[in-house]
Amino acid sequence: MNRMQRLTALLNSFMEKGPAGCACTVVQRGEVLYQENLGYADLAKKKEISPDTIYRIYSMTKVITCTAALMLYEKGLYQLNDPLEEYLPEFKNPLVHRYNEVGDMTVSPAASSIRVKDLFTMTSGLTYGGIGTETERKTRAIMEHAAATMNMRELSRQLAAIPLAFDPGTHWKYGTSHDVLAALIEVLSGQTVEAFLKKQIFEPLGMIDTSFRIPGDKRDRLCVMYDRSEDGSLTVNDRMDGPYQPGCQYESGGGGLLSTTGDYSRFAQALARGGELEGAKLLSRKTIDLMRTNHLSGQQLEDFNWPQMSGYGYGLGVRVLMDPAAGGNNGTIGEFGWAGLAGSYTLIDPQEELSVVYMQQMLPSLEPYIHPRLRSVIYGAL
Repeated sequence: MNRMQRLTALLNSFMEKGPAGCACTVVQRGEVLYQENLGYADLAKKKEISPDTIYRIYSMTKVITCTAALMLYEKGLYQLNDPLEEYLPEFKNPLVHRYNEVGDMTVSPAASSIRVKDLFTMTSGLTYGGIGTETERKTRAIMEHAAATMNMRELSRQLAAIPLAFDPGTHWKYGTSHDVLAALIEVLSGQTVEAFLKKQIFEPLGMIDTSFRIPGDKRDRLCVMYDRSEDGSLTVNDRMDGPYQPGCQYESGGGGLLSTTGDYSRFAQALARGGELEGAKLLSRKTIDLMRTNHLSGQQLEDFNWPQMSGYGYGLGVRVLMDPAAGGNNGTIGEFGWAGLAGSYTLIDPQEELSVVYMQQMLPSLEPYIHPRLRSVIYGAL
């Protein structure tokens, strides 16, 4: 039996615990080692997952956004250590929310500018919306209306008006940095993010089903998203689908793309093979090496302590495997990638020329359970 077929039993076990359906594609040196679509894209209609099922990939968008920004870096349009305000003037003279030991808050100037690199590495002081800090609360108020009313330049200006959660470069905090990176791409390229991605990445790689919006003729291919309750029962979640509708200007560099397993697999395989696939060149091997180098140190690495990231550092928009022993991880040092809110996952390993793309649509995603098991079975089958 092909050792990769163990994956089928694993994927079936995932569906017993959660997702209505899932898909996985494993490619090495251009050869498809494994490709399977299991379960349902729509339980009510008994519509099965198929190779052309379209998924909300959420934060797997970040890897594409960072690749696009690095393509502009390779053109010499900016340097990673440049102050961000040289390109996005709204970030000049940033402020920071500061708290003393009893929790009293003040606002004062940041110790330094945000560097372009801080956007890639999530060390900018920008956050996602939340309730923990004043920065998170103010961000939440903006993000609640962002998709309906803003494009990426306007979002960047609104986020720049919020005092940061910390001095740039001092901490790691997951947040809207890659949305601001999308605004930077627009300024440097003179195009919308989608226009740039389409011309420079999607069309050259033949990614015909990857976009920020769902056209009418593809709507029936969009996988239903489900909320999973404690007892494992699934209910439809369509609350978050506003940004995908035609006419929406919001093109989130941090989480806005739709894609298929096949499309994303072509992108991942290009990065696994030194930045090129079938004549379409995205990045040089050397820039990919910079992307998959850990850029965090000290306090920042302590901040990046998600349970499923044990043994990983963080590079230019991607997790990077540094210490396999720390995470009980049978992967390759330098393996990189990221995951999406609803459970999608990519693994890219240039040393093995290996790429993995897994898709599902469920909240919560059970990512800490699912993704490490995928990885251990796949590497165990090589």
